[in-house]
Order: sequence, then C-alpha cells, then structure tokens
Amino acid sequence: MTVKIAVLVSGNGSNLQAIIDSIEKGHIKNAAINVVISNKANAYALERAKNYGINTVFLDPCEYDKDGYDRTILKILNQYNTDLLLLAGYFRLLGNEIIELYRNRVMNIHPSLLPAFKGLHAQKQAFEYGVKVAGCTVHFVDEGLDSGPIILQRCVPVLPGDTEETLTARILEQEHIIYPEAVRLFTEGKLKIEGRNVVT
Repeated sequence: MTVKIAVLVSGNGSNLQAIIDSIEKGHIKNAAINVVISNKANAYALERAKNYGINTVFLDPCEYDKDGYDRTILKILNQYNTDLLLLAGYFRLLGNEIIELYRNRVMNIHPSLLPAFKGLHAQKQAFEYGVKVAGCTVHFVDEGLDSGPIILQRCVPVLPGDTEETLTARILEQEHIIYPEAVRLFTEGKLKIEGRNVVT
C-alpha cells in the first residue's frame, strides 16, 4: 500500500526537495507525494513539485476567512486521499479541524530543539540567547504552537565565529536528514505514540 502524502509550503521548499529525493532514491518506500499546497503564489517549492510532476495548488488566503481556508485545504486533502500531511516551511497555523481529522498524521520540522525557541525565527532566538547547542526537531502537530509529540531531534553545536546565517545553514543540513527519516519511519509503521513519547 502506498502512503499518500500532501505537503503544505510557503517558501523555498528545501525540505520538500529532501523528501522528494529520499522517495526517488528508494530510502522512503511505498510513498508518494500527491499534492503540494502553498499559501504563496511565488513559493519556489511549487516549482520544485512541478519538476517532478507533482500536483500543485496555490490557495490565496485573501480569498477566504480562516475557517473557509482550512475547509478548502481539507477538501484538497480528501480529494487526494491523503494519509500523511507534512508542513515544510509553512507559515500559517493549521486549524483545529484539520489537526483533529489528521491526528498523529501531521508532521512539522522546526529549527530548534523543542520545547526551546518555539515560533518564528527560532535560529535567531537561539543565537541571541547564547546557547552552546542548537538543532532541529520533527514533531507531530497538535493544537499548540510547536508543542506536539517529538519524533526526532538532531543537535547542532554553536561554533566560535558563528553568525545567525551560518548556524541556520548548518541546522538546515540536519533538517534535510531527519525529516525524510521521520517520514520513512511513519510510512513503515514504526512510530508509536505513548502519551507524549513517540517510540520507534
């Protein structure tokens, strides 16, 4: 059985590319990205998807209220019989109805070691706080902000002479490793949630 994946994006889509590459190389088996949805018309992630023949949809937030926007996303997810929903640089909060209907089937990648530095500009927050270790987290999405059960994390040391930009780049390298790995574990049925713990 093929796991049908939908991806929500807002920007460049490098994590989307990492997942596409992992599927193409056979690291992630029995899975297909059926649709990529963006709230930004000029998101380069849409071009990445088109390069692989993946269906793309631009939904203009200006044309909907929040509930209407989420209902439209749900219609698209249903249309493509979505099993797993991925957020890859998606800069909107999902509505509770989507989260409830796809409970434990929505993943997000966040550029910090959660629960530290939630929300936007996590790398900047970490750098300005003066941490010695930063990193990234793949987690299931719940109703809170970056608060769902943690699937995988990867540490990235903060090096002497680092800038926010160099730290961000090194964190992104690790994101491209652990996000496809988390998707692989899901597609192989190897993720089990026990309370707040995700067991592999």
